[in-house]
Amino acid sequence: MLTFFSDSHHAHAPQYEFFRGERVPCFETPARAEYVKARLSERGHVLQTPDADSRVVLAKVHSARYLAFLEHAWRDWVQLEAGNEARQPFPSVWPVRTLRSDVEPLNFTARLGLYSMDNGSPLSAGTWYAAKAGADAAASAAALLTAGERAVFCCSRPPGHHAGPDFMGGYCFLNNAAVAAQALRDGGAARVAVLDVDYHHGNGTQSIFYDRADVLFVSLHGDPMTEYPFYLGHADETGMGEGAGFNLNLPLPAGCTAARWFEALEAACLRIAAFKAHALVVSLGLDTFAGDPISKFALQPDDFIRLGERLGKLGLSTVFVLEGGYAAAELGTNAVNVIEGFEGC
Repeated sequence: MLTFFSDSHHAHAPQYEFFRGERVPCFETPARAEYVKARLSERGHVLQTPDADSRVVLAKVHSARYLAFLEHAWRDWVQLEAGNEARQPFPSVWPVRTLRSDVEPLNFTARLGLYSMDNGSPLSAGTWYAAKAGADAAASAAALLTAGERAVFCCSRPPGHHAGPDFMGGYCFLNNAAVAAQALRDGGAARVAVLDVDYHHGNGTQSIFYDRADVLFVSLHGDPMTEYPFYLGHADETGMGEGAGFNLNLPLPAGCTAARWFEALEAACLRIAAFKAHALVVSLGLDTFAGDPISKFALQPDDFIRLGERLGKLGLSTVFVLEGGYAAAELGTNAVNVIEGFEGC
């Protein structure tokens, strides 16, 4: 399967994050994509540099002021105070509920909180550069599908599915799956399905398409009553306005078996088939692996082959976008298993 990969992902390399109250090394590291790249190369998959500019599509899935903030955030942070180039900025205040979010403050920390859903997305000097390269890969993949390619894999990081119309979160800054879906629509696909199989609900993708009937969003994930991102991903969220009925969440309890997970996958695939989608975007989170350090499902490497086989049977032109998965050494094997399971159908 043709794969888009860019060395630009190395530019996003924050040193630490906060996890359960402790300062720890980042789980989302450049090594993740490198493990996948190595395994792809070993198995003979063709790697190509993205060649599309995603700016036009980004403007359709993210707000203009959010994109402007993100592109210049590191510059603004460094200019704020001497020595900031050696520090990582984290938000410390958020405009919750009755507080206003329509006015963009001048204060950098206030703006960082305005555009963040949590403090789990540390910035570094090359964050925009790396995230933009991932969005370019998604747009490039959509262009190839529009031209007749059956499937393309985007081996990119940072991930994207927690990034909403005007906020970052959960290691995500630009929503690559949403970029791919919108680019497919712009390319002539009347109906596009987005399937999110990450352990964590793709709240950003849901938010972007929640009132639209042309993009179906389906997600199977850890129950938000106990699992991040907590505030979205419940079964009663089915869309609004024109999008009513075009959002399907299949939350599962932490620790659920592979058998139960595949039952949910089957329900997801049946809904996609009923939608009569013209193309599919898969938010390929691989943190459902039993050995993942921050997730609680029980899939084994062979289960990812089975996942790919089931998606292949949908018979749809498909963009795969790498999302989560933090057992870095196993990430490459699990990703390739999905791809080769898909190709075998």
